[in-house]
Amino acid sequence: MPTTLSPDKFLELRPSTAILDVRSPQEYAKGHIPGALSMPLFTDEERAVVGTKYTKQGKDLAVLAGLEFVGPKLADMVRLARRKVNAQGEIAVHCWRGGMRSASVAWLLETAGFKVYLLRGGYKAYRTYLREQLGSQQAEIRILGGMTGSGKTDILLEMKRQGAQVLDLEGYANHKGSAFGAIGQEPQPFAEMFENRLFDEWRAFDFGRPIWIEDESKNIGRVAICDELFDKMRTARVYRISIPKELRVKRLVADYAGFGSEVIRQALDKIERRLGLDTYKVCVEALAEHDYARIADLTLAYYDKAYLIQNQKRAPETLIDIALGYDNPAQAAAVLLQMA
Repeated sequence: MPTTLSPDKFLELRPSTAILDVRSPQEYAKGHIPGALSMPLFTDEERAVVGTKYTKQGKDLAVLAGLEFVGPKLADMVRLARRKVNAQGEIAVHCWRGGMRSASVAWLLETAGFKVYLLRGGYKAYRTYLREQLGSQQAEIRILGGMTGSGKTDILLEMKRQGAQVLDLEGYANHKGSAFGAIGQEPQPFAEMFENRLFDEWRAFDFGRPIWIEDESKNIGRVAICDELFDKMRTARVYRISIPKELRVKRLVADYAGFGSEVIRQALDKIERRLGLDTYKVCVEALAEHDYARIADLTLAYYDKAYLIQNQKRAPETLIDIALGYDNPAQAAAVLLQMA
């Protein structure tokens, strides 16, 4: 019989034991346990057929349809598992709810001689566990704030190199948060996968030490920070850095100008109304002249105002202002770690 494990114990199997996700390719793409391998029992189309039969014709006919689809795949599934099995002959399997799909694959692999572990409640239980842990875990969160172009992400990465615990939300989201945030980034993950990745980092933290997170709005591009984490962030202490505007302009030009006028125009179009028609037109003219510094300067007026409004929602006693006369992430990281 396979050994059934709770989500926390199931996750402890990594990295010594391969995890096989037997859900459909579409389910896996939407979100999966980081490191899990896709070994679908059904294709997306086959899953739809089986589901329709179950709804309209009952369980027995749905099972028969499933067997017809799965039969030719059994040998290949065992071969794949043998390539991934650990030295002890152990392998882990899960589906959506810990039902027939994972039970069927577990039976097959046990018959082939594997020691099989199953995730109790399946991927659905893992997702519930994720949210519960993000909400219930007591943690000292420290927020790194500052206006656009202050180099917050680079400072956080330097802090991590210097030994701090950092949750890089923009890194998991593949987005820098603003209308320009997708420029130069990989495509964004689905919301589920964004949460799965950040949770994988979260659960490895030492909760006796501070966890640093960049000040973010709830939405980072098309993904959102879950309420369980965002609520903690909104009440945390904010270390709000400031650097001279000319240095922020210089940084933004270095970050974005190399990607060309077309993507910058697309970003400007997204905030046309918020910039105001006159400012938007000046930005478009500056873009035609490749005057990226002018664009950065004008758009910062909008982003600075928005950031100040956002900060008004925080308790004043949680804000700690740090004025820096330079743009040097390593030096700024050292200053913050000494202060905190």
